[in-house]
Amino acid sequence: MPELPEVENYRRFFAERAVGRIVLRVVVTDPTTVRNASARAFARALAGRTFLRADRHGKWMLARTDGPTLLVHFGMTGDLIWSGDEPPRHRHDRVIFELEGGDELRYRNMRRLGGVWLAHDAGEERTVLGDLGPDALTVGRREFLGHLARRRGGAKAVLMDQRFAAGVGNLIADEVLWQARIHPKRSVASLDAADRARLFGVLRKVLTTAVEEFDYLQSRPAWLSHVRGQPGARCPRCRAPLARVTAAGRTTYLCPRCQPPPG
Repeated sequence: MPELPEVENYRRFFAERAVGRIVLRVVVTDPTTVRNASARAFARALAGRTFLRADRHGKWMLARTDGPTLLVHFGMTGDLIWSGDEPPRHRHDRVIFELEGGDELRYRNMRRLGGVWLAHDAGEERTVLGDLGPDALTVGRREFLGHLARRRGGAKAVLMDQRFAAGVGNLIADEVLWQARIHPKRSVASLDAADRARLFGVLRKVLTTAVEEFDYLQSRPAWLSHVRGQPGARCPRCRAPLARVTAAGRTTYLCPRCQPPPG
């Protein structure tokens, strides 16, 4: 599933290609992709509008126009396609934005687990986004530590809770906890001040690096993500065999030597 780094790169892609362009027509090939309006109302609301800027909060992309805001969630298989890179339309292109000048921006999603929404004001935007916490990439140290002090439960469950910090998914959570040497099931209440500060610093470093190096899974051999899920994988740091467990209801990889289980 696209996590914060992937969605930030989608946002940058959108900003480079679509911002400043007028939407001439919107083609909705799968009406179920539009989640809070009819396909006809969605297309009518955006036709003639200009994309002004692209924002992101957690795993959501928010495309601002001179009218309503387009909110995009990518689910597990969502993507943005530019017609100049891939001219023929694909059967999984669910929404196509025909832009001034003849280009198209296409929202592609094979498994339909994401979708698009419209928000006409800040209240509607809050309704769509729900109770999201601060963005995990931009949350400040004081805010992060303050929220952490009020939480209970396992470290991975807290990191992946979008109400705590929006944008962290399964892969990033495993990477952060491995780099911070914290077991995924360790209670956050048991973390001392040094653990908490290290967790914040590692989260910021991992997300910043992953955003700037979109191929970080391949380009970072010293990271857990480089070998995560491979048969017989060993810890890039200490060479101990990696363990696979279930934490926060998700398949989780860790190093039992670097991340000792809670006592």
